[in-house]
Amino acid sequence: MNRRFLALLPLFALLGGCQAVLLSPSGDVALQQRNLMLISTGLMLTVILPVMALTVFFAWRYRASAKAEYDPDWNHSLPLEVVIWAVPLLIIVILGALTWMGTHLLDPYRPLNRISATAPIATPQGGEAQVRKQPLVIQVVALDWKWLFLYPQQGIASVNEVVAPVNQPIEFRITASSVMNSLFIPALAGQIYAMPGMQTKLNAVINHAGDFEGFSANYSGEGFSGMRFRFRGVEGNGFEDWVKAARDKGDKLGREEYLVFERPSEREPARQFGSVAPDLYDAILNMCVDRAKMCMRDMMAMDAKGGGGKEGISTVMALEYDKSVRRGGAPLPPRPFVTAICTPADVYGKGGVTAQVAN
Repeated sequence: MNRRFLALLPLFALLGGCQAVLLSPSGDVALQQRNLMLISTGLMLTVILPVMALTVFFAWRYRASAKAEYDPDWNHSLPLEVVIWAVPLLIIVILGALTWMGTHLLDPYRPLNRISATAPIATPQGGEAQVRKQPLVIQVVALDWKWLFLYPQQGIASVNEVVAPVNQPIEFRITASSVMNSLFIPALAGQIYAMPGMQTKLNAVINHAGDFEGFSANYSGEGFSGMRFRFRGVEGNGFEDWVKAARDKGDKLGREEYLVFERPSEREPARQFGSVAPDLYDAILNMCVDRAKMCMRDMMAMDAKGGGGKEGISTVMALEYDKSVRRGGAPLPPRPFVTAICTPADVYGKGGVTAQVAN
């Protein structure tokens, strides 16, 4: 028996690489989410543990060899009924209240109102409220299969690396270039989806300096397993020094550079761009980095006014989204579309209505 146990010891060494990061977060939002999870689990255990204990007790108490009292006419106990119904009802009420509060207080779109449990962002001092600390805006783009982080306030960008100062509110603005993805930094906050043509948000804060892992939590194709990045929380002048180092590199990320960069690649090393086109993120969000393509905001504005009509056919033809070509795929086949509505009399000299179709 001892030999078998010793043979299993190497298996326990494999558990040394496990990190319960969800149970030991480094950001206040993730900490509140952890607390909500622990409270919910504890409430449910108030039912599970007694049931498991009583199962063992009854099996032992009423075993075949025991001389337990047997009452075949027993059918009701008011105290037992109260416990059976009141405890689950109370748990449901408490869980409902926690869920309602957590849904609103931990809404990822909601700006933070505190840095930590003991440090609100704006506190009264001398009869006046302190100036609210402005968040650090980070624009996130999920690509195949890498992450691009734009810092519009600093005018730089980074690949597969996020750096943020400790105790500084962060506002992530998230989108995707091609397929749906999901941004997840367990030490910071919960996961938020990234979708092409749409923007989601995540407000969070990091309270402890260190290196933390971020990754994609939504399968997105062949290179998904390597779609990971590093999140660094820095203190003091660490963030300013990192920004200065990125600017000194001088690498530029404009529209033309982005069209090349967005092509599928795997396990890209972390690097920075010293300058970024100011309108790049807006163009990515509106799916018009290629200047030959109409931006979604313009398309929606046209639709709101009734569309382009027959005269807008050339514009519609230019909307062909050829990302499949840039991503290494084959061009899409030509699709038929209606160019005009006319009568057979116009074509055959007879009455009626028909549609002219072109390829």
